[in-house]
Amino acid sequence: MRRYTAELVKKDFIGPAVDVPAPDYGTGEQEMAWIADTYRALKPGELHSYACVTGKPLALHGIPGRKEATGLGVCMGIAECVDRRSDMEELGLDPGLEGKRVIVQGLGNVGFHAAVVLRDRGALVVGIAEYNGGIHHPKGLDPVAVKEFFSDQGTLSNYPAGRFFAEAGALLEEECDILVPAALENQITADNAARIKARIIAEAANGPVDADAEKILLERGVFLIPDIYLNAGGVIVSYFEWLKNLSHVSFDRMTSRYTEISREHLLNAIEEIVGRSIPAEQRAAIATGPTELDLVRTSLGETMARSYHAIHDQWKVRDTGDLRTAAYSYAIDLVAKSHLAHGIFP
Repeated sequence: MRRYTAELVKKDFIGPAVDVPAPDYGTGEQEMAWIADTYRALKPGELHSYACVTGKPLALHGIPGRKEATGLGVCMGIAECVDRRSDMEELGLDPGLEGKRVIVQGLGNVGFHAAVVLRDRGALVVGIAEYNGGIHHPKGLDPVAVKEFFSDQGTLSNYPAGRFFAEAGALLEEECDILVPAALENQITADNAARIKARIIAEAANGPVDADAEKILLERGVFLIPDIYLNAGGVIVSYFEWLKNLSHVSFDRMTSRYTEISREHLLNAIEEIVGRSIPAEQRAAIATGPTELDLVRTSLGETMARSYHAIHDQWKVRDTGDLRTAAYSYAIDLVAKSHLAHGIFP
């Protein structure tokens, strides 16, 4: 299992900061700020009032990394899946994300960040679909450029590269290794399941594959990564935000400086032993303590990794048939153990 140190998360999952226009639908930081402010007005004496809702802006005690958490978690979950050599060999694929062809449906908060991080990890994003059409390019697309174009034009019909699909659903049926439906539910049904060519379907949206389609896909040997696991990144980081609000202190405040001082002592000892000075730039990179964002992303990665391996073990050891059933089975086991520990069941 991959161990998610801050350095590994920075190296493997985090590219340059991406600033694109926010969608004009759904809820975001502004709406969460209104809810938090209203709750505080109604409950002026409540000690933990900011813990009433998560996804708040940083100025109202939100947490860094929440915005991209679901999409980042999707990529982390896919990475864990494709790292299993035995599973990939059954699909006729090499392990790892490098070079894998990906089609992403949806340029919202989840799909966009998933596409960016998958691209940065070495995957080839060959298709991006939106509600009013999509683009396919076998040599790969830049999700940031596609997002900016779509935000400006409201359509991908005149995008200067690739082939435009007026019917977005048709793009889901193109050749790829990993299909990431990250938009609406019931996008893959009994009507189109037989035409899906992807070897792996990563459910980034809620319920993008209906029950009839799932049966068809599993019979065809398609590997489904279930939504109940894969798109949990936002909920996980919301939990971190809730803990932060309950403790009234950021996660890095009591650890970052101590870590930096400890590393400085270690670097000084290394320089004394080897009789050489470490270059200033390299020294600064090693000595700097983790930021709150580092801790959030590291903890998210560790949670996604541990959860996948627990579900995978449940699937293989108990022969549950598929990962979705294994995920539900594992969750029910945890609830049952908790009830037994509390003496609820005889």
